[in-house]
Amino acid sequence: MFTCANAWAVTPGTHWDYSGEAGPQNWAKLTPEFHSCAGQNQSPVNLDGFIEAELEPLKVSYKAGATEVMNNGHTVQVAYDPGSTLTLDGKTFQLIQFHFHMPSENQIKGLSYPLEGHLVHSDEQGNLAVLAVMFREGERNATLASLWDTPPAEGQKQAVSPHLNIRDMLPADLDYYRFNGSLTTPPCSEGVRWLVLKQPIVASHTQIEALTKSVGHANNRPLQPLNARAILQ
Repeated sequence: MFTCANAWAVTPGTHWDYSGEAGPQNWAKLTPEFHSCAGQNQSPVNLDGFIEAELEPLKVSYKAGATEVMNNGHTVQVAYDPGSTLTLDGKTFQLIQFHFHMPSENQIKGLSYPLEGHLVHSDEQGNLAVLAVMFREGERNATLASLWDTPPAEGQKQAVSPHLNIRDMLPADLDYYRFNGSLTTPPCSEGVRWLVLKQPIVASHTQIEALTKSVGHANNRPLQPLNARAILQ
């Protein structure tokens, strides 16, 4: 049984933000529980200087499980029912939720995208794997359109009906970059397996603008030093 349903949750009562005194530059100072935000293996990063590696193909088994959209003031997040999995390193990771950052947090060869989606997975021991997908501006994204007419306002929730399969949003080609990193929000826990898809998908200017407006501000953590980490491809 998977027990890490709140893997992306933050300790109640600890206020943090993307600007001002509670902004990213001060996250590690806000509470001892956020000390990892000053760690050496933090995310996001600029993906460059790739090392060739024989990465195993991603094995995803996603079902229609998107059930509820919530705006928590930091992002728009979609809850996912149990039963959808990613197999990696001989482990099975359950898809818990996915959420969005505007503009992208990670960059690819110095390129920032207007939108990035993070699919958050956990195994039975609470180890995390994040599958990231970049959006470029283009045609209307049918999957986003089926999630909401308008993204919910801060503090609001709305049901997803019928339940949606997130695989429909991802590119057919799941070729990816890989690196070791952290959560990009407090508590910034490290040891997260990051998988960034090479092929971007599209969303319309209107859809990206609506997501940004619903959160009320940019919600991308600044790039973090790569230090001694390798970016595999």
